[in-house]
Amino acid sequence: MTLAIEQQYWSQGLTRIAGVDEAGRGPLAGPVVAAAVLFPVGHSIEGVDDSKKLTPKKREELLALIERDAVSIGIGVVDHETIDKVNILQASILAMRLAVEKLLPAPEFVLADGNSFQHDVIRFQNLIDGDARCFSIAAASIVAKVTRDRFMDEYDKLYPQYGFARHKGYCTREHVDVIKQIGFCEIHRKSFKLANLDQLELELNVT
Repeated sequence: MTLAIEQQYWSQGLTRIAGVDEAGRGPLAGPVVAAAVLFPVGHSIEGVDDSKKLTPKKREELLALIERDAVSIGIGVVDHETIDKVNILQASILAMRLAVEKLLPAPEFVLADGNSFQHDVIRFQNLIDGDARCFSIAAASIVAKVTRDRFMDEYDKLYPQYGFARHKGYCTREHVDVIKQIGFCEIHRKSFKLANLDQLELELNVT
């Protein structure tokens, strides 16, 4: 993974460049989780890439290296209830801001995946497909994905009938079939429409 984007800002004398990404915008259940990662100038880790391109085993291996080498890591978690209140886009932005604001020392500049990140104080650049183009964002995507998957593994213990450890809350045939059979559980996003693989939709009842 190239450091070309970070290098643009390092060459301007900035030394604290953070990458931020989120995981969990699409699922029907659980939180959206963001991670922000700040590395030393010039540092990279072989194998870091967009988390979606990596196996769970490889993500875990790389997470250990990221945790070892990063100057700081921040995690932001926004739960299903807040997602329902503010919508998933705003919840994702909030999660990324929370992650960035937990970094110590604070970053001088943030590279954010997508086109939605906002911050009133810290300078930033939004990058479409940033997790496939920028090392710092790719590292953040791995941290966010592994962290969220671990949350869903824990939820699987509370609600074992839904299979959260397997599909992590996404709209799979298995997940929708269970919802049709027994209904929704506490961590489902009540504002989301559910579409099964046959294009049938279910409405979550807001109470």
